[in-house]
Amino acid sequence: MKLARAVFGWLGLAVGCYFLAGWVGSSIPSQPYYNEPRPGDDAVEIIIATNGVHTSIAVPLRSADMDWTRVFPPSDTANPFRLYTHVAISWGERAVFLDTPTWGDLSPLTVLRVMSVGGDALYHVEHWVRPAPSPDFRTIRISHRQYRALVRALLRDLPERTPDRAVYAGYTDQDVFYDALGTYTVYKTCNEWTGETLRMAGIETGAWTPFAGSVMKWVPPYRAHGSPPIQ
Repeated sequence: MKLARAVFGWLGLAVGCYFLAGWVGSSIPSQPYYNEPRPGDDAVEIIIATNGVHTSIAVPLRSADMDWTRVFPPSDTANPFRLYTHVAISWGERAVFLDTPTWGDLSPLTVLRVMSVGGDALYHVEHWVRPAPSPDFRTIRISHRQYRALVRALLRDLPERTPDRAVYAGYTDQDVFYDALGTYTVYKTCNEWTGETLRMAGIETGAWTPFAGSVMKWVPPYRAHGSPPIQ
């Protein structure tokens, strides 16, 4: 019993230190790769989305800067016929993505393995139709130069496309998974990947963003139409 209490005590301390480090790291502002003037009227609007645990970056499906259908074609989904307007991109651990359609399906053994040795990565790509801004879907306006840098950052872990590229079924008929480079670890989490992507595009966020809240604390809060200005 003494040994068990000691083990759980040290484990609790380690978890507490991890969450504290995540709070501190995400509170330190990152230094953008370049100083970008305020976006003009032709700025690109992107969306930072969260479900409370996981974050993704949604961008226009087609624009003058990038046609995402060349990389993530809607034909890869089970419902390619909808008039999609946006594609939401995120990165995460393979087993967690493929084997846990709901959080209730998440195995403690999977969590332990990911925390100890990490795991292979996947891209999660969702196709959306005119997503409406909300507290969990927050918009950011960025310059075209930032957007082009964001495109490069979003693609950095995508292996070279081949005719037989694997496509894994998603949770709905509008999303799929693709193989990705990199290893998911307790340091490089799905949300830190989002934060790193934003930093590479010169969009200010936290220096280390391991949690969904670590990312969202830097995104301007949602304001409903007609709501008073934020003081």
